[in-house]
Amino acid sequence: MATGTLPPISSRYGVLVLFLLLINIHMLPCQQFIIPFQAPSDCGAEEFFDISSLSCVSCGPNQRRSTTGLSCICKTGYQTVTTDEASITCQPCPSDKPAVTNDGFGCIRCQGGLSDEGKCKCPEGNHVLVERDVSGNMLEEARCEVCDGNGPAFSEPNSSGDRCERCQASFIKNSCTCKPPNVLAGGLCFPPGSLSSNVNPSVNFAQLKFSVQSAWFVKNLYSSSAACLVFSNLTACQALGNMCVMNMHSFSGISNDACGLFNSIFRARAAMSSTQDISYWRVTLPWLYYGDEPGLASRVLQTDPVPVGFSFRGKNKNTDIKLIAAVYNVRGEFLRWENVGGGNLQICPESAVKQKAAFSFGTAYRETCDLSVEELMHTYPEPLFYDVFMELGGEEDRKLLPLPTLIYNQQYNGRFINQEGMKNWYLSRRMFLVDTLSGRERNALPKVIRVASTVKIRFQLVPRTQEGQVYPPLMTVAYRDVPITDINTQTVSTTFAVEYEMDQNEARMKTNTAIGVMGGLAVLHSLLKTISWKRRIASPLIDMGTMLKFLLFYAGDLANVFFIVTVGTGLYWLIFYKAQRFVSVLLPLPGQEEQFVSYIGCAFALKAVQFLHKLVQQLTVDVFFIDWERPRAKASSTVKATGEQKREPSPVSIWRTYFVANEWNELQTIRKISPTFQIMAVLFFLQVVGFSNLALRDPWPTFQRSPQDYIPSYCLTLRYGVTAALWLCVGLLQVIFFTVFHEHFVEDKIRQFVDLCSISNVSVLLLTHRCFGYYIHGRSVHGHADTNMEEMNNNLRREAESLCGQRGLLPNTDIQTFQVSLTNHLSLQHEKIRSSISRRNGPSRLIDASSATQSEQIIRAYHTMNHFLGSVIDHAHPDMDYIVKDKLAFERVIGMEFLEPNEKSIFYNDEAHSFSDVLFYGNEATLLIFDTLFFCVVDLGAQNFVLAAVLTYVQQMIFRLIRISMGRKNLVNKTLVDERFLI
Repeated sequence: MATGTLPPISSRYGVLVLFLLLINIHMLPCQQFIIPFQAPSDCGAEEFFDISSLSCVSCGPNQRRSTTGLSCICKTGYQTVTTDEASITCQPCPSDKPAVTNDGFGCIRCQGGLSDEGKCKCPEGNHVLVERDVSGNMLEEARCEVCDGNGPAFSEPNSSGDRCERCQASFIKNSCTCKPPNVLAGGLCFPPGSLSSNVNPSVNFAQLKFSVQSAWFVKNLYSSSAACLVFSNLTACQALGNMCVMNMHSFSGISNDACGLFNSIFRARAAMSSTQDISYWRVTLPWLYYGDEPGLASRVLQTDPVPVGFSFRGKNKNTDIKLIAAVYNVRGEFLRWENVGGGNLQICPESAVKQKAAFSFGTAYRETCDLSVEELMHTYPEPLFYDVFMELGGEEDRKLLPLPTLIYNQQYNGRFINQEGMKNWYLSRRMFLVDTLSGRERNALPKVIRVASTVKIRFQLVPRTQEGQVYPPLMTVAYRDVPITDINTQTVSTTFAVEYEMDQNEARMKTNTAIGVMGGLAVLHSLLKTISWKRRIASPLIDMGTMLKFLLFYAGDLANVFFIVTVGTGLYWLIFYKAQRFVSVLLPLPGQEEQFVSYIGCAFALKAVQFLHKLVQQLTVDVFFIDWERPRAKASSTVKATGEQKREPSPVSIWRTYFVANEWNELQTIRKISPTFQIMAVLFFLQVVGFSNLALRDPWPTFQRSPQDYIPSYCLTLRYGVTAALWLCVGLLQVIFFTVFHEHFVEDKIRQFVDLCSISNVSVLLLTHRCFGYYIHGRSVHGHADTNMEEMNNNLRREAESLCGQRGLLPNTDIQTFQVSLTNHLSLQHEKIRSSISRRNGPSRLIDASSATQSEQIIRAYHTMNHFLGSVIDHAHPDMDYIVKDKLAFERVIGMEFLEPNEKSIFYNDEAHSFSDVLFYGNEATLLIFDTLFFCVVDLGAQNFVLAAVLTYVQQMIFRLIRISMGRKNLVNKTLVDERFLI
């Protein structure tokens, strides 16, 4: 049956055949597709280059290659008979009609001779060749007709030589022939004496210090000037103006160059009416200059505001800058009105979204790129010229405001006047972007090209405006002359920028006033500090040391002044610029921020001096631990000589002092904030959350930006304000958390240290000055601290149940910390004992006799100091007694004591534990401001938050190690504690 199934054997054979087929397929070699390379220049005289096969193909019979090399045409004496889509057929002309018609499709007899191409030719002159009648039928014999150059015909052959046309109007006097003494130039006939034919066709390239005899100027300068002057030809006047623009609008003593000729015609038009009621815009001429009156630039740019207001928010939001340009080609022909934007003035290749951001008011735009000279020459074979206007709105009655243009390269009698002050500026109008034409001496490559290396549009805000008004924007153009050496490798840099400016004199004056007033207050504060310092060292003389100390105090206070003013300034610009509705303030330009940055540098340098001063003070403070412990029993010992029993006091353990010393050593670098958390939190908010975007030069207070959007540059003022404010906020939040929560509910290391002193029966005397310091009263209320665990617990329980006395220095008080103001006599006695103390250079296991004697002297000096200070605290010396009193509130505010300790020392109650001033803990404000300034200075210099964070962390670690190591040595030297026991 036809529908039956194959037997199983067939399936097995089929599988085998399929397997062998697959093997054979894989064994076949891979095919490579290779073709020979051929170019049109490789083809022979009877071959053409086939663009389909990319190879040379032979022409048909009686054919030869065309001038392009991409097709075939009939040979001389052959006519084209038939054509199709791919080829042609040629056959020879008969002997009675030997010539081929101009279109190549017919043969004809000639009245005259034949050309080299086998076509009829007419005699030279006013003859045209006629091969067909009016209906288009082929004539038997070609005729040579004469064009009548006299009236009333006034005709001449057209450019193709096949018909007569009326000649140009400048020729029509009596005939179409420009006869002497008339001058023929540019296809026009000029009467004699209308303009000197001795024109200067050179183009000056001042940057390269040479001129070029421009082929374009040689061909067109005289004819354009004469046609503009004699016939008021609009296109010729525009072409003449373009040649003046290509010469940088420059004036010189030469009156026959492009700009000299233009200005001659400009003056000749003085009696005629002006265009658009603008006196600088003469009839038939382009508007190139504003005028040369002194101070005209400032009147044009800073007198009348633009009748348009800009607003960042609200119903009347207006941030669109609408510019439009009249575009002309080099021949003076008007091409079109063109909206500025989208690549006409911005020749850097960028996305349309980013280029559009240039015309959003308030967004500082700057785009720079390097362009290939070869690409520029290909893209701009001829320059285009732009007259730029600003649209003032209106749907039906649209108004335009001309944009004044400042050509940076313009010369006036050899001076670059537009590179001087505004009073010497010479404003102009027309500009171009790339000129590859005027630098050509012949039809070869140009010797020089001229490129607009900088195009900048600047808006200036009207002072004290509340409606976002600006003065007429100024467009500044700077050109670069590029000598052509190797177009394949040469590049040129170009920049397009839009800037916004306001008068910063008022803001600068307010800043300087604030610094002056606060700086004066800082002088008074520093004087008070110096007076207090003199009191505390008991020195009435004013010497060089006093002056140096005043300068050190003043450095710290002045640093605070600069810091407060700069942070306040940064926040002012951040808040008022980013939050404003109608534009009333604009950010300072980078050049206007130099003074502000210098203030930040001064703040950092002065704060560094203050920080180092405080660091040195902390590393040189006098510290001594007063051990109140006394022997509790006498120990028995036998004298070997007599065998008698002798009772000696048991030694007091030194471990309590070592323990207190270790705790004090650990307190030296504790802070109220975590430096690591501080840096990570600030980086998180700046980089991840996007606070850094608030510092961009645009009015949008947004944290996140799309990668497709244009990202403007950072404003240093805003960047500093955002960074400093963020650093301070994170730091202050940490301080508040540490003070309010951590110290109350977790641990308070300062109070714990005071408690430790009481439990250890050890007091601490800290002298930061010769006659001033701090005292921590750690005398145990239980009399002894060398006890076992049971007795220690019992003592703490009795103290908790108020079964014993209080810890304070005075009976029935809890105040244990004091500021001490010592008498001169007590200070001298302390210095006398201190001078007898000398330390070994380091511990040694091998101690000789002399070192043992030295060690004994140190031990004796320690016991002497311990006994002396303890006896002073116990009122054992009437001549060195003291009183305890509260400090006045005003004394605490200004940091100075009104009473001088003449007869008795004064112990001021200090419940605020101000002894922490000799630690990092008590100088958190100084450290926080120093870290803030360090981070900001590094960031402003490197424009990199991560680098600033890393260097700030390294700086913190370095100073922490210095404080620990040198503070440890000072502790060992002043307290006589062996360094080996400081862990």
